[in-house]
Amino acid sequence: MEQTLLAAALVVVAAAGVAAAVQLARQRRLTAELRDQNAALAAGVELRDKELRHLADVRLPELMDSLHNPGMRVAGPLHDLTRKAPAFGQSLQTVMDLFAGSADRVRARADQSAKSTLRAMMRAVQSLANEQQLAISSMQERHDDPDVLDGLLRIDHMNAQLGRRAQATAVLCGSWPGQQRSASSMTDVVRGATSRIRDYLRINLEGPVNVAITSRAVEPVVLTLAELLDNAARHSRPDTAVEVNFRTAHNGVAITIDDAGVAMDAEELQRAAELLSGETSVDVHRLGDPPRVGFAVAGVLAARYGFSVSVDSRSPYGGVRAVVFVPSSLLTEVPDGPRTRPAASGGAEGGQAAAAPDVPSTEHGLPKRSRVAVADRAPEPDEPDAPAPAAWAAPVRPARETAAGLGAWQRGTRSGRTGTPPAGTPVPPPSVEGKDLRP
Repeated sequence: MEQTLLAAALVVVAAAGVAAAVQLARQRRLTAELRDQNAALAAGVELRDKELRHLADVRLPELMDSLHNPGMRVAGPLHDLTRKAPAFGQSLQTVMDLFAGSADRVRARADQSAKSTLRAMMRAVQSLANEQQLAISSMQERHDDPDVLDGLLRIDHMNAQLGRRAQATAVLCGSWPGQQRSASSMTDVVRGATSRIRDYLRINLEGPVNVAITSRAVEPVVLTLAELLDNAARHSRPDTAVEVNFRTAHNGVAITIDDAGVAMDAEELQRAAELLSGETSVDVHRLGDPPRVGFAVAGVLAARYGFSVSVDSRSPYGGVRAVVFVPSSLLTEVPDGPRTRPAASGGAEGGQAAAAPDVPSTEHGLPKRSRVAVADRAPEPDEPDAPAPAAWAAPVRPARETAAGLGAWQRGTRSGRTGTPPAGTPVPPPSVEGKDLRP
């Protein structure tokens, strides 16, 4: 009996031991699984913390900078979230997209606001420049003192540059370039552009072409050429010339501008091509300090009126070659009916030529200037071919001597209407757009 009880007790103890062993093994397995799960969760939390810090410290700032620098590369996530945390990775990308969209909309609104403000300001500046031009023209008709004319000519030229700057800024902000002009020859269009820049004496025009630009495109091409000529002169040495030539093609005419300045590198050429294409909106906040509006304005006008501008070739003088290609659709025949010009010789013949009835004059016998607003200037359609502005190597008459000649010309005009003109009266060279090109 005792042996039976002992055996039964041993069986119970053995069974309990087996059960305890099984339970212990199961507990160890569960503990290991929990430990692995905790490790995975901890790793996931650490991964998310690192990605969130990377998002805030690196990715979002770079994304913000890329809105102002389109070629800038934005960093991606630190880990392969498509495998480790696909849902979390998708959430981060959603945050990036929302931030980019919001920042882009803010930038667009800021740019539009800035353009609206600048456009309104430039309209006011253009209006004042127009009024000032009328006042200058009136004074030039009333005065023949050499010192006074010398100052007026300088002010006139500076006012033309001021008007061009205001006009270019207004166009960049969405305005139109100005009033529609009559069709003008290519030569007169280049001269009109030359008269609006500071270094006009360095522009050398070669090889006139017997073709004109249609009225709707005259002012846009003039403004585009003025910006390109000014850019060429500013980025080359002051003792070098800027060459302008015409090249006739089967589908239009190309106006080439060659300077002897510093060539553009690959990055500058790419940026210039983007601006000149006119395909992308120009951000006024990215034009530099001081703002560089020349290429941007040329691109806006080219896209709007149907001509093209490029600077992707090197000048034979080591600088930059700019090409304005005007298609046949914007070309027409050269207008007929040139005005009679005063002779370029002195003496009585010069005075009589100046007094010819075909020359417009005031009621007091003074030569009449064309009152064209500086913001809307364009060459007269019937302007005959006059000598191009002197190149840098050509001798230049002093400004005081030029002013003295203008005064003598006006005195000769009055004398020619009432009697014999004084001998030895000099006559100034023909002017472009109603003004002498010399300061």
